[in-house]
Amino acid sequence: MGLLATTLVACGNDPDKRCVDPTTHKLLPDSRCKGHGDGRYYYGGTVTKGRVSGGGFSKSAVHRGGFGGSRKGSSGG
Repeated sequence: MGLLATTLVACGNDPDKRCVDPTTHKLLPDSRCKGHGDGRYYYGGTVTKGRVSGGGFSKSAVHRGGFGGSRKGSSGG
């Protein structure tokens, strides 16, 4: 049971990663972000009508709270 809990905590700290068109922010198949594809990974945010927003292209710039983690927003939280 300890290994499962450790795995959940480790996964809970990573932001969601989605492959998107860097210009339009439309979702793309994951294969288009691998190798020399034309997509880029977008971290965090939400998806509305096939487009992402509220995240960023830099994993280190996006924070996500996991189990026991905290979220800090621009409102000073």
